[in-house]
Amino acid sequence: MLRAFFISLSESKRLRHFAEQSSLGQKLSSRFVAGLTVEDCLRATKAVNDLGMSVSVDNLGENVTNVDEARHSSALYHEMLDQVAARKLNANVSLKLTHMGLDVDQQLAFDITTRLVQKAAAINNFVRVDMEGSPYTQKTLDLVHRMHREPGNAGHVGAVIQAYLRRSESDIEKLLADRIRIRLCKGAYKEPAEIAFPDKADVDANYVRLMKILLKSGVYHGIATHDEHIIEQTKAFARAENIPPSAFEFQMLHGVRRDLQQKLAKEGWGMRVYIPFGSEWYPYFMRRLAERPANAMFILKNLFRD
Repeated sequence: MLRAFFISLSESKRLRHFAEQSSLGQKLSSRFVAGLTVEDCLRATKAVNDLGMSVSVDNLGENVTNVDEARHSSALYHEMLDQVAARKLNANVSLKLTHMGLDVDQQLAFDITTRLVQKAAAINNFVRVDMEGSPYTQKTLDLVHRMHREPGNAGHVGAVIQAYLRRSESDIEKLLADRIRIRLCKGAYKEPAEIAFPDKADVDANYVRLMKILLKSGVYHGIATHDEHIIEQTKAFARAENIPPSAFEFQMLHGVRRDLQQKLAKEGWGMRVYIPFGSEWYPYFMRRLAERPANAMFILKNLFRD
């Protein structure tokens, strides 16, 4: 029932207009989304860099329905990469393949994203391909492997693995065989129990197991979590295994636990902040709540927390 409720909210033009114009909507937007434009995102990126942390920027959007929309989406990423290089910012980019046209044509998404990876490689930057719901898991991984094997792309494109999926350890083994960088997250899409662990304790245990595999792999990975218990386990494992802080990084969302982000950075751990921007922030936000209604309480708990 909650899922249907949030989906209906995401489709309401009237509520979207109110949310984007109201003071509460603007507060929500400014806390968790950098703004509507590339310039807004660049400003937020500079502020995070000034605090000693790196950034991954994401132009909000997914499931485009035609070629023109896909090309427009990629153009914003080309602009972002250009601006990051010109301003000497410490930032890479994250994108969803459905935003690059995966639902329209798989080859289109591959071609568009490969050109972005090639551009990133030319300026010594990096493209993270985000993971979406389970219908896209294998397609996404297949395309990441293909892009990584293109001449000059190795080390400049990475994947995301969701710890709540039962298949994730096997996927990690294949990615590591190609030495592909991984962002490890818990996962926030609604999935059936036969393919995803339904209980939080099992997800957490799998996350820690996968984290240890990643840290010992010798490849630079992102440990994306706000869970302080898991963060402490990660730090303890790194120290016990003599893995230096420079060998991996923690990753957190823009506007969530800024106090913990800065604490980790001051302690010398790599810290990357995921900063989304774009005009689709309202439907994006509501769909995230629809996928996992428990996120609503998490957002409310963190809205006024530093």
